[in-house]
Amino acid sequence: MYLKTILFTTIFIVYTGIVQAETSIGLDINDKDVELLGETNFNTLTDYSSGTTFILSGNYLYVGEDNYNNEGKHLFTLGFRGENHLPGVEGLSLGVGIQSVFADSYISLPLSIRAKYALALIDTIPTTSFFTSYAYAPSVLSFSDGEGYSEWRVGADMELFSNTHIFVGYRDIDTDYSDRKYNFNERFYGGLKLSF
Repeated sequence: MYLKTILFTTIFIVYTGIVQAETSIGLDINDKDVELLGETNFNTLTDYSSGTTFILSGNYLYVGEDNYNNEGKHLFTLGFRGENHLPGVEGLSLGVGIQSVFADSYISLPLSIRAKYALALIDTIPTTSFFTSYAYAPSVLSFSDGEGYSEWRVGADMELFSNTHIFVGYRDIDTDYSDRKYNFNERFYGGLKLSF
């Protein structure tokens, strides 16, 4: 309970204290799960300007009951990554970073990579992009009862109108414990994201 209080407080301070920065918040759901997402541009907060964009991110995933899980599960993630556009490939950006992952008696610090490709469409079609990300932590970066972590996501995003996006995606998250391998979540989802 103490860990959850610290995480909620941290996320609240980060995302309410820096609204003036380039920030996005989102919500995705399916029939069993709900996920809250947030990102903010660290460059804006620090008046840092270079070709690389540094991003603070956080999310909370609640996985509901199913045939294998008699009660809901919680996963918190806080991350920091640098992103840049690839020269010579218009619309493609890559990011690398580190995350901190917290679940029931589980802590991990996976390294992550993310790619996003914005389609070059004409002005009459809403801006559309595809993204994929992968995060991995071996046992040396996993603590408490954790023995390893991997997360893979893929999806598509469309900006319907200014600063309002809809997206669909798929995620596969494994939180391996010292006594068992455990698939935390593997589902499709859809959601809404607001930027300001």
